[in-house]
Amino acid sequence: MSSIMSSDERNAAIRSDSPDPSSHSTNIYDLEDVGGESFDEEDDDDMDFEPMTDDSEDVEFFDPIDETEAEFLDADDGLSGVDIEFSIDDGEGGLQGGHETETDPARPAADTAAQPALVEVTRSQILRLLSRHGLQDLFRTHQANALGDPPQDDDLENGGNTGRGSYPPIPSEEGKRLMSSGTFGETGSYEGKLGKRKDRLARRLIYREMGVSQDSPGRANRLISQGLIPSSKADTIIHYNARCYSGQFSGDGNFFFCCGQDFKVRMYDTSNPYKWRYYKTAEYPYGQWTITDASLSPDNRFLAYSSIRSVVFLAPTDPALSTDLIALDFAYLGQAGRRRQFSGGYSHFGIWSIRFSGDGREVVAGTSDHSVYVYDIEAKQSILRIPGHNDDVNAVCFGDNSSPHILYSGSDDTLIKVWDRRSMGDSREAGVFMGHTEGLTYVDSKGDGRYVLSNGKDQTMKLWDLRKMMSTEKASEIDVKHYSTNFDYRFMPYSGANYKPHPYDCSLVTFRGHRVLKTLIRCHFSPPGSTDSRYVYSGSEDGCVYIYNMDATLAGKIDVNRATHHTRPRDDSPMHTHPYSIRGSRISEAWKTCVRDASWHPNAPVVAATSWNGWGMQTGTCTTHSWNDDAEDDEGEPKMGLRVNQLLEKDESLYDHPPRGGRASRFRSRLRSQRVQASGDDDDDADGW
Repeated sequence: MSSIMSSDERNAAIRSDSPDPSSHSTNIYDLEDVGGESFDEEDDDDMDFEPMTDDSEDVEFFDPIDETEAEFLDADDGLSGVDIEFSIDDGEGGLQGGHETETDPARPAADTAAQPALVEVTRSQILRLLSRHGLQDLFRTHQANALGDPPQDDDLENGGNTGRGSYPPIPSEEGKRLMSSGTFGETGSYEGKLGKRKDRLARRLIYREMGVSQDSPGRANRLISQGLIPSSKADTIIHYNARCYSGQFSGDGNFFFCCGQDFKVRMYDTSNPYKWRYYKTAEYPYGQWTITDASLSPDNRFLAYSSIRSVVFLAPTDPALSTDLIALDFAYLGQAGRRRQFSGGYSHFGIWSIRFSGDGREVVAGTSDHSVYVYDIEAKQSILRIPGHNDDVNAVCFGDNSSPHILYSGSDDTLIKVWDRRSMGDSREAGVFMGHTEGLTYVDSKGDGRYVLSNGKDQTMKLWDLRKMMSTEKASEIDVKHYSTNFDYRFMPYSGANYKPHPYDCSLVTFRGHRVLKTLIRCHFSPPGSTDSRYVYSGSEDGCVYIYNMDATLAGKIDVNRATHHTRPRDDSPMHTHPYSIRGSRISEAWKTCVRDASWHPNAPVVAATSWNGWGMQTGTCTTHSWNDDAEDDEGEPKMGLRVNQLLEKDESLYDHPPRGGRASRFRSRLRSQRVQASGDDDDDADGW
């Protein structure tokens, strides 16, 4: 057991070890005792509160101006120099060990051995230390051996628990072939002559104007456009008082919508991608938890949006029209005017994902009853229900922008299924994409009827080719549960040491580096207009947008967390507290960012990132990032980093300094009020305090 110190001993240790009371990490990790507040856990669903992971920025508990006031002993950074000895029962009632020692390099070895210094290790530090992946694997292996359950031979043949060495290699050879094929952007004919020299925009423009480039003018222009990757510096930061779940540009780039947890969808005119204009707001009348998804009709006239209910609402996008909502009840199948029923009464299911068809006549939805629905807007009913999965269907899309026949669906059962509506007499899928070992969070189609992109809770993004899908007969013989760990992405960090490659993986390229945790994080193909379809990109739980080349190498990263850090003041008043946050915990004090969705403008080098963002991730942001050749500031107006509210109005209150109230301020006041004697002074000397 760790040593237990009385309050007098603790105060004595504080007075003797350091003249600066703010440098003691023991009180920092014992914040439960400050102010008498306690941590109260709650068990909720997918969109509920999630505890911090190993990479949480705990230092953000304090304001940046006070960074020099405290030094932290973080269990995540290791306990180097500290030997922890646990008490072990020797079987005869005796205890062995029972103290922690810290090696002081300034103290002689003999004195160190004679009088070991005591370091208090709190319960929170021990629990966080034990949550490290290495200790988890050690305890898991020890338990398995104790139970006599060694690894199976077939598990070892399929790769076993061999860690990151089991991931597909980077760069991907298949991805290299795709990059040079012309399907995903262009490769300059003179590339390689300059070695590893970076081709900047100015050099490409000079080559084009001088006529010395071996590329045609059209190809040279495409090479220039695909090299304009937006930077982390935010042009505009739109702040919302609720978490933001999704945001996308329209196909022509003239429209953008952002969905929030306050059941509102804000619409913006983005015909000038560098100067947005507010359009209007539509609301979901009786939603559950949040707006889960939205989709814009091909003509930009209507916006469909869903919640965890069976009804999708249609709202006109024209600001001159009143927001008269049209309800699309997906549970209504047209059977004698009745809704679909279960034995227990009327059905209830939630909708996780929706998409308009290319002709705008149908809407496809993935639902919580393990099904895919197709709704006919003119007929005002669902015309097709496909109960084709064994778990929630988190993502759906059409395979071809010009045809409503091919559908893709991604589910928590780890499978992507391909549906051809022209040959569904037996209600069976046309094929299966198998390769993820955990559930799917999103599926995106390139729109050419061939390539598909998916994000998975196994922390990978995969590229698929319709021509290489697995047949239904073969997929039905495979038990996919055998290759899944039932990892809960909402509350658990994912250990790469637990990854096992899927033996039936039929994907082309596997991308990794981003983090798919806490929520259903989305991924996309980059648009053909502004990037020549050169990249794929994904949001991430660590607050970044990851942009990958097709060979799985990292092309760029947009750090939204850094761009938005502390860009709104902390407000602990009840009116500005997220209704589902856990008050009294350290997570409610830290600034944290989780990029849930991102959208690349089809005609300009601009990315809009939609995030859970703010103090304790209780609020949300939509940030715009443009290519600026790594410039730190802009000569024009407005300056970079403009902070606006949801109506795109500059809000001066967002520039106020964070309030000094709250538990962090009380903790600092308590430390400052404690008298600490300077080293070498007498107790009676008032100048020594």
